[in-house]
Order: sequence, then C-alpha cells, then structure tokens
Amino acid sequence: MDQSSSTLRIRRSARIIVLDPLVRALMFRFDVPDRPPFWVTAGGECEPGESFEEAARRELFEETGITADPGKQIARTTPQFVTVEGEPVQADERYFLIRVAEAVITTTNHTALEQKLMTQHRWFTLPELDQWPEAVFPETLGQMIKELA
Repeated sequence: MDQSSSTLRIRRSARIIVLDPLVRALMFRFDVPDRPPFWVTAGGECEPGESFEEAARRELFEETGITADPGKQIARTTPQFVTVEGEPVQADERYFLIRVAEAVITTTNHTALEQKLMTQHRWFTLPELDQWPEAVFPETLGQMIKELA
C-alpha cells in the first residue's frame, strides 16, 4: 500500500477467534472480485459509538449465530489493508476468544455484503492454518492460538 498511515482512515474492528473442543479455529473465506480469495476470523468493523467488546458480541452473532460474552481482549493488530469495498485503511483490530462446545454455526444473520462475499466457512486445525495455500489473516493466527491453548 502506497499511502502513508497518517492519511488512511483508522478502521476500528473486533475479531473473534472461535475455537471448538478440538482446538480448531472457525474461518470464513472471502471471494472478492479481482482479488485472490482469503480466510479471516469472525468479526468486523465497529459501528459509530460501539466499543470493541460490543462489536465482538454483535459480529459473533451476525456471522455465527452464537450469543456469548466475548470476554477480555486477548490481542491487537494494526495492519494496513484494502477493505472488501476497495478502501485502503489503517486497521486497529482487537481480538477476542470464544470457545464453543460444538462445531456448529448458522450463517442466516449475515449481512447482504457478507452473503455475497463470504462464500465458505470451515474449521481449521493449527497445521492447516500454517500451511493453507490461500491467504489466512491474521498471518500470526496459528501462533496466537498456540499461546492460548
């Protein structure tokens, strides 16, 4: 990205690492036109006036159907990237951990944009996260999970 971080909009977002009993991470595949596919954790941008914790709770329900307290922030990343809408941003991503009893989710609450671009979801083992042929974000997710497990 060519823009300096001082000219980019700060995009506040909450990301949720959802782990099942086998320590597999739930990931969503995005297929954005004219870009290679990529996989990300549940989560998204904070709405105006929304805390990171509130955004984590909302995004968790919207993307998985799970209602849970996200607990305390476990990590933070500040990558620069281009959003699915094509806007270069400086992200402020806060990570939360949710452990689920079973690997079952629902995608019926996805927004129209999510329905269009989030084409798959699956549970990744730690070795799969490290070796997957498509991009996985954050790139350090496997290490983050190892430190939590």
